[in-house]
Amino acid sequence: MIHTLKALGGMQVAPHHLAAQAGRDVLRDGGNAVEAMVAAAAAIAVVYPHMNAIGGDGFWLIHEPGKPPVAIDACGPAAALATRDFYAGLDAIPPRGATAALTVAGTIGGWDRALQVASAWGPALPLPRLLQDAIRHAHDGVAVTTSQSALTRDKLPGLKDAPGFAQTYLVNGQPPEPGHVLKQPALGRTLAQLAERGLDDFYRGELAQRIGAELERVGSPVRTSDLAAYRAQIVEPLAVRLNDSTVYNLPPPTQGLSALMILGLFERLGVTEGEGFAYLHGLVESTKRAFRVRERVVTDPQRLPAAPSSFLTPEALDELAAQIDPARALPWPDAAKPGDTIWMGAIDREGRAVSFIQSVYWEFGSGTVLQDTGICWQNRGTSFSLDPKALNSLKPGHKPFHTLNPSMALFDDGRVMPYGTMGGEGQPQTQAAVFTRYARFGHSLQQAVTAPRWLLGRTWGDVSTTLKLESRFDPSLVQTLRDAGHVVEVLPEAFSDTMGHAGALVRHPNGVIEGAADPRSDGAVAAV
Repeated sequence: MIHTLKALGGMQVAPHHLAAQAGRDVLRDGGNAVEAMVAAAAAIAVVYPHMNAIGGDGFWLIHEPGKPPVAIDACGPAAALATRDFYAGLDAIPPRGATAALTVAGTIGGWDRALQVASAWGPALPLPRLLQDAIRHAHDGVAVTTSQSALTRDKLPGLKDAPGFAQTYLVNGQPPEPGHVLKQPALGRTLAQLAERGLDDFYRGELAQRIGAELERVGSPVRTSDLAAYRAQIVEPLAVRLNDSTVYNLPPPTQGLSALMILGLFERLGVTEGEGFAYLHGLVESTKRAFRVRERVVTDPQRLPAAPSSFLTPEALDELAAQIDPARALPWPDAAKPGDTIWMGAIDREGRAVSFIQSVYWEFGSGTVLQDTGICWQNRGTSFSLDPKALNSLKPGHKPFHTLNPSMALFDDGRVMPYGTMGGEGQPQTQAAVFTRYARFGHSLQQAVTAPRWLLGRTWGDVSTTLKLESRFDPSLVQTLRDAGHVVEVLPEAFSDTMGHAGALVRHPNGVIEGAADPRSDGAVAAV
């Protein structure tokens, strides 16, 4: 029996237990869901450094009862010096090193903007309280997780020569073993300075001067002036109407459009039972159609070729769904998008809910760690193309394509469900699995997260574009999928990191909150 945890006083879920506890303790101290999320976001940037950092980006969905969700885009643009001339002689932007660190890190600006949204809710907890757990973990140290150790070893050839990486994350030049105590004193001092001087210091204060100076010194095109020009933005979320709920996500440059399209298309297929061929085939084929639209449409908001919302109308979804063959697979692959990330959710006692995602793109991002501040910088800008004709061609001041996309469902019966996952290409697919299992086919919330998952395409640096299945799927179902034309790869693991680290919360109208963390992660649900 798989049990879903329940509570009344507030709940935080995160893919690392220390981050979940940091958010929970803020809720216990009277903080709201946004304040809890900032505490969790700061903590997880310290304790799960292979998945995210304060040198990365973030996206928020914030819901206050009785009001539509507020969306925050905390994605940084390409630096003013990040031109095609800067990368002259190269076919692509290098994935690691200082030249891969070409976009502004937006996540701290997102924390700041979210706290401004929450300021209307009443007295605020002081920033030092919100960051205290992250500061403590940075100075005292944290036990290196199995996933951090394994990914450091796996990705070491590309990371070991990045500025500052070896000094920060290796032990005598070698990947740390699980359980090694990782201390990050420079990052702790940076977080303490942000707590004392305010989050804006990252962009327009003394800290910004030091960040910009070191980025320039190591060879990044990002400058202090790029930091000073950045501000996180409140944007209009995308939404898809289902038969009993409205689901929200972020607009471009995120792939939130594809996450919503999958749900809208799948609903039109009339699947009546979960877990069988019709269920998996229907979601996979819906994913293919959504990804094809994504590849044509999702780019910097300044140069969208079509309105993303136009693909979420009933008419557009009807037309695409009619093209899905219920018995045969559409030939694949198409282009895939990698990425590594964390998703977290929070709900407070008053029913305010947050769906939040934070990332450095690939594991450890660019691998570049600023030694003066301890900040590991993202490589999100490597998703830009150096082809001037490409949809996502590199242009200073423009935002790169983002795999990041947090979801939130508002049910007609009053339930609120923030949910999401890390996993690059797998994010919208896992979101669809969690939502449909819970909302359509009677799974408990924890069952929906724990159940065997699949991935069409690649993630975690994998080059394979097969339909990957965890080994817990029935062999007869696997064969039926193959017979229908799916190129299936059964993974050896029953619970594979390839499938990402998902989580979900649901608040019921009577105030009961349910939460589910992913057994594939180091995470937890923590409640008041």
